[in-house]
Amino acid sequence: MTVAMAVQIAAAFTWLGMVLAISFLEAPLKFRAPGITVPLGVGIGRLVFRALNVSEAVLWVIILIGLFMGLGQTDVAQWAIFALLAVDLVLGALVIRPLMDRRVADGVTRASMPRTILHFLYIGLEVLKVALLGAFGVLACLS
Repeated sequence: MTVAMAVQIAAAFTWLGMVLAISFLEAPLKFRAPGITVPLGVGIGRLVFRALNVSEAVLWVIILIGLFMGLGQTDVAQWAIFALLAVDLVLGALVIRPLMDRRVADGVTRASMPRTILHFLYIGLEVLKVALLGAFGVLACLS
């Protein structure tokens, strides 16, 4: 295994773990914690997801560096998955999440606030991201 492959594998599975822990564990559980109000939970979520998105961008760049370090050893499938990860990250972090942030920026957060299609789109992107990261990591292990 080359350094380039190790970098790709480590970054992909670190990113996968972060998404699973935050998007599918922390996000839904925070609203069940004693004393957490909807406005407080939304505020925490906004901070956590902003930090997650920055971390994801850093890990994406690390994978890119690993791909370029291993140029010639990386197959087309890895590059395709990597490109799809970029699209997923941009749509989630720079399109959908800011639209959701605007919805609560004026402080209108209440327990009865219905979820919008944006929430379901974001969750769908997170599910896709998990699949893509898993596939990328496995391909990197096999190359």
